[in-house]
Amino acid sequence: MFRKVVKEIDKLNKNLERTRIYEIAEILDSKSKMFFRSVLSGIGKGIGTGIGFYLITAVLIWLLQYIVRLNIPVIGKYISDIVDIVELNRR
Repeated sequence: MFRKVVKEIDKLNKNLERTRIYEIAEILDSKSKMFFRSVLSGIGKGIGTGIGFYLITAVLIWLLQYIVRLNIPVIGKYISDIVDIVELNRR
């Protein structure tokens, strides 16, 4: 009975070490560590969002330029009208 309890405690201890629960508890206990991690997380998310937006916009612009080069009558005229409107409003 005693060996079974010790075995279960060892198993629980190994699981806690594997999940790094001690490190998480230490971070949650320290306000300065929590603040530092939150700031870094916010900066990372902001940079990631900016890069993602840039890449998606670049792909969409490339795709629209490709469609215009195909010279499809209806779609090409519609897209060229949009480009003209954007250029007129830019000035």
